[in-house]
Amino acid sequence: MVQQIVDDLDKFLAIFPPDIKERLEKDPDIKDLIEVVLDLGREVEARFYKKTIIFENRITTEEDLNYVISQVGEFSGDKRAGIERTLHRISAIENRHGRIIGLTCRVGRAVLGTVDIIRDVIETGKNILLLGKPGVGKTTLLRETARVFADDLGKRAIIIDTSNEIGGDGDIPHPAIGRARRMQVSDPLKQHDVMIEAVENHMPEVIVIDEIGTELEAKAARTIAERGVQLIGTAHGITLENLLLNPTLSDLVGGIQVVTLSDEEAKRRGTQKTVLERKAPPTFQVVIEIQGRDRLAIHHDVAKTVDALLRGYIVKPEIRVRTPEGEVKKVELSSVELTSDEEKNAFVKSEKKADILRVFPYGISRNRLEKAIKNLGVPAFVVKNISESNCLLILKAHQKRAKDLLKEAEKRGITVAILRSNTVTQIERFLAEQFNLKLINERNNDGEEEALREAQEGIEYVLTHEEPYELSPQPAYIRRLQHQLIQQYGLHSESVGVEPSRKVKIFPT
Repeated sequence: MVQQIVDDLDKFLAIFPPDIKERLEKDPDIKDLIEVVLDLGREVEARFYKKTIIFENRITTEEDLNYVISQVGEFSGDKRAGIERTLHRISAIENRHGRIIGLTCRVGRAVLGTVDIIRDVIETGKNILLLGKPGVGKTTLLRETARVFADDLGKRAIIIDTSNEIGGDGDIPHPAIGRARRMQVSDPLKQHDVMIEAVENHMPEVIVIDEIGTELEAKAARTIAERGVQLIGTAHGITLENLLLNPTLSDLVGGIQVVTLSDEEAKRRGTQKTVLERKAPPTFQVVIEIQGRDRLAIHHDVAKTVDALLRGYIVKPEIRVRTPEGEVKKVELSSVELTSDEEKNAFVKSEKKADILRVFPYGISRNRLEKAIKNLGVPAFVVKNISESNCLLILKAHQKRAKDLLKEAEKRGITVAILRSNTVTQIERFLAEQFNLKLINERNNDGEEEALREAQEGIEYVLTHEEPYELSPQPAYIRRLQHQLIQQYGLHSESVGVEPSRKVKIFPT
């Protein structure tokens, strides 16, 4: 199917003061406009798909903001407004006193024909969850899915439209949703109530909902699914593994629980006695990761995928792409070319089974550890108690003060891993070793930054403990940078060892 774009761009441009409207209209790439940013006292900014334009010497005034506000609908509790019967979204920034001092005016587009890439999946009747980073096209796909259900498949479809992003602003919904019905939400905090109300009062066959983000909404989704209504929704997350690590939303894909096995069962499975297992049947049987506007990764059986991940297997989803000619193709993972952004964290995965890691960090930033796990997509989890872990990850500088913890880890047979520095790069290297991954395309700038951060931590350790501290092996030019930094603190340093394991050692004065 040939894609058709409906953007009502003339109505969007009409909300701006005449001089701003005129400058936007003259831009040759106006069809690629994403949003216009108006911040009080700053120059007007127009963002396109492939460029950003700053309107030099055109400062946003209070009159400009009031002009735009007067052209749009009423702002709701989530600081969003719209233009009646369009998909455009205007979001406000307020000062401490509730006065609007900034506006983000985003173009809303209905792209007819986008659903063809997953048409066979939605016709299965399964509950489908869409994941992807902001701006990748989740809402556009959701809107077109609702239209297909109502118009092409003859289903009773109801959209839960919290911010009027799916059906547009005003009481009459945008034609892009077809004959699907739309229920507006007066307060974002009441979205879960409206979800249940839709099922109880209006007998839908399909519920379409954007941005499931709270525990109450996740519970409402499960309630709807248990009543036999098909669910199509989006959630905060990029991949299925990310969602599994989110304690608030992991219930959407079955949730996780810690189970203690008998000695006999643990021996039969070849695992430790404490393992992670799926807690319940997933609310959504299918998860679709939107990796780009024309590329998707589909997990057709979420229950099996989650079970495999918790047992330490790396699961490959089905990859689908839409070619420039509009043809949908299924692609083998090995043949998918990585984009430049993906190459930054690209790695080669081993085909052998990897044990799942339950990591208890000590002196290691929990946020950095979770970020490293997310970057590599490995089956690892951060736990809050040493008793739940099978790996203690500790910073070298904290070893002496954690003697009791180390003894307990040894008593429980828990693996102890020691990191020299508390950085994402160091944690990623540790995880890569654990899961037999080979990191590739590491950037030199990152290596320098990481080495200097490690040197800074070594300096702090020597100043605090008055003991020598060895850094990780580095090339000669990076060691030179480390020596220069150390000298600034009045400490002495030497390069020790032989290449390629030569490294800097810091000594107290």
